[in-house]
Parts: sequence; C-alpha cells; structure tokens
Amino acid sequence: MDDISTLTAVIGTNINEVRSQRALTFDQLAKLSGVSKGMLVQIEQGKTNPSIGTLCKIANALGVAVSKFIETSDASTVRLISPDEATQLWTGRNGSAGNLVVGFDNPSLIEFWSWHLVPGEWHDGVAHPVGTREILFVKSGELTLTIGGTTCRAKAGQTITFIADKPHRYANDGAKDVQMLMVVCEPGRGGQGR
Repeated sequence: MDDISTLTAVIGTNINEVRSQRALTFDQLAKLSGVSKGMLVQIEQGKTNPSIGTLCKIANALGVAVSKFIETSDASTVRLISPDEATQLWTGRNGSAGNLVVGFDNPSLIEFWSWHLVPGEWHDGVAHPVGTREILFVKSGELTLTIGGTTCRAKAGQTITFIADKPHRYANDGAKDVQMLMVVCEPGRGGQGR
C-alpha cells in the first residue's frame, strides 16, 4: 500500500471498527492506550498518519496485531505475499525502514517484520504487554539491541530472542547496513481486547 492518504484512511476505518466491536468510547481507549482522545479522533477520521509507536499503543490496548489496522481484506487459507505488499510503518532520518509484512491476532498476536537500519540509526520500540516475546534474525550487518540495562549484539546469521515488555532499542552501531527479520508474539489475547 503506497498511497499515504489511502493507508491513513484504512488505518482510521479499521481502528474504528475494532474499537466499536469492543464497545469502547474514545475516552476509554485513550485511558487504555495512553493516546489522547483528540489524537484517536483524528486517526479514525483519517486526518493524521499515526507513528508506529502510537499504532503499537492502540493495538496493545485493543488486543490486536498492528497488522489488523492495515488490512484491506480477509485472509484466505493460503496467501502469497509479495515484497510490495509489506507496509512501511517506520522510516529513519537517513533511509532506514521498518516494514510490517504480515500479522495475525487469533489465537495469539503474531507479527512478521522486515527491518533495514543504516549505520548510526536506531528505532525505539515501545513496551509490549507482559508475556510478549520478540525473535530477531540478523541477515546482514551487526545489530545492537538494548532492553533495560542489557545490551546484546548479534552478527549476520545470529538470532536474538527476548521478552519485549520493556522499552527497547534496535540500533546499528556498525559500519555496514543491518538487515533483520523480526517476529513479535503476544500470547493468549488474540481478538479478545481488554
């Protein structure tokens, strides 16, 4: 989905649909998500393109995968996803990008991401609900992951797993581009809300 205005409208419609299914008011969702009522109204009306952090907060509050907000149709039994179908939800200052490839929210929340970090760039991830795990596979370069007071470095071919219920940072402190694949798994809340 390349057109930002189309993506913004789809996100607004889908958030409204999930919020309505959960019978939540804007005030209730604002309290659950930490996103202001005014921002929620603007997002649902398609007047603003929310950041990935904002989408994560809303998704966590509603108990759905972020991918639920960018879906345009129901998935079939088998789905082949081409590279141009991934949705870029984050861009860095110097050309880095985070692309949500696909996600599911039943029975568990699972998202599959493709990331590219140029040297010197980073992305700060928000804390996910308790029990959420992430798996990071480094395809090239060297990734620096910081969570709490712990820093871990992974080179090409290595995998990092961690509990993602605290803010965390993915960074490229090296001289070569980092390409990585990420799986986010939040167990046991798929489709249930709070």
